Amino acid sequence: MRKSIWEVETKLPEFKKLNGDIKTDVLIIGGGMCGILCAYFLQKQGVDYVLAEGGRIASGITKNTTAKITSQHGLIYNKIIKSYGREYAKMYLEANEKAIKIYKKLSESFDFDYEEKKAYTYSLYDSKRIEDEVRVVNDLGFPAQLQHDLELPFETMGAVCFPGQAQFNPLKFICAVAENLNIYENTFIKEINDHVAVGDGFTIKAKKIIVATHFPFINKHGAYFLKLYQHRSYVSAYKNIPVIDGMYVDEDKKGMSFRSYKDYVLVGGGGHRTGKQGGAWGEIDGFQKKHFPKAQLCYQWATQDCMSLDGIPYIGNYSASTPDLYVAAGFNKWGMTSSMVSALVLKDMVMDRKNDFEEVFNPSRSILKPQLFANGAETSVNLLFPATRRCSHLGCALKWNRAEHTWDCACHGSRFDKSGKVINNPAIRNIDNV
Repeated sequence: MRKSIWEVETKLPEFKKLNGDIKTDVLIIGGGMCGILCAYFLQKQGVDYVLAEGGRIASGITKNTTAKITSQHGLIYNKIIKSYGREYAKMYLEANEKAIKIYKKLSESFDFDYEEKKAYTYSLYDSKRIEDEVRVVNDLGFPAQLQHDLELPFETMGAVCFPGQAQFNPLKFICAVAENLNIYENTFIKEINDHVAVGDGFTIKAKKIIVATHFPFINKHGAYFLKLYQHRSYVSAYKNIPVIDGMYVDEDKKGMSFRSYKDYVLVGGGGHRTGKQGGAWGEIDGFQKKHFPKAQLCYQWATQDCMSLDGIPYIGNYSASTPDLYVAAGFNKWGMTSSMVSALVLKDMVMDRKNDFEEVFNPSRSILKPQLFANGAETSVNLLFPATRRCSHLGCALKWNRAEHTWDCACHGSRFDKSGKVINNPAIRNIDNV
């Protein structure tokens, strides 16, 4: 069944469509985990806000996550120290650990299958990278451990283990926190003119606007079409596999991930840059047949992640020239924890309060990173590539995704179904040449 296990198990609340013109202090665009959390915390603070979702809440990336709540984001800390120094790495760690603590606190009031787990990042080939990450994380004051005895069905060169992390059911969480929020569904915003968001049959005038649409859709500010690319990955949920107690990811973003939910084991893999070809579910199927030949396939789904230039999300002012426009994007496969961090940072920013962590996530930080040139080259190639189907975002050539039967853009990750309807942004217009 090509649906996530969360979709099958959860019925989300419904909200009415906006018709007419309204005013608010804060407009949140996007009803995924990040937008919902922004709304939740602003409501707790008594702030006048509106959340506008173009379709149904949690209908995009949120419903397709593997739902790990962790401050262990691959081998990120050594990377941050090399790029920005120890202070930024510590700030990043503390922000994400605070996010975990808030999820845990919320689990005392809401039932969303919250389970405390250990998180592991393993390597198949490079023990030194694992050892170096343990050392730098310990130096930051966190009790990471080097672990060799793993519950995986293959040999590794060891893993970084983070205690006190967690996993949950993301849609049960959305159900719990969204019920009484000020949300409009099927309220698609086509453009923003100064402080006014415009859609068909409505306008929303706001003093401040948060763009929480996974990939930022406003091209004239921030250069996110250069600062982000999208990565596609695939998940299969099996029964008749020994339950895995921890949460596991490969330090290579093309590697495999594992976690359990009830008596299911979720295996992720087959990843590739959106618009390119990859192993998809076939790669996971091959792994299952080799290691768990008696496993029963129950669900399959795919997800898409925005990847930043340096592995750190963009959270804050949309650009240096937009003091009342904010963004949260580039979560690099760690959307559940990063959504909470985003909500905490942006809640303070829109209330004109200083947040302890905003500096490390500043979207206007330097973009002179190797990934910038890779993104630019990919865009140039696909703009010049002869094609009959082009993306409605910036005109790049679309490629056919054989695994999912969609038209995908390798430049910025927009996707369209076989009839040309937009599935994933930043494109906001359908294509008609299919």
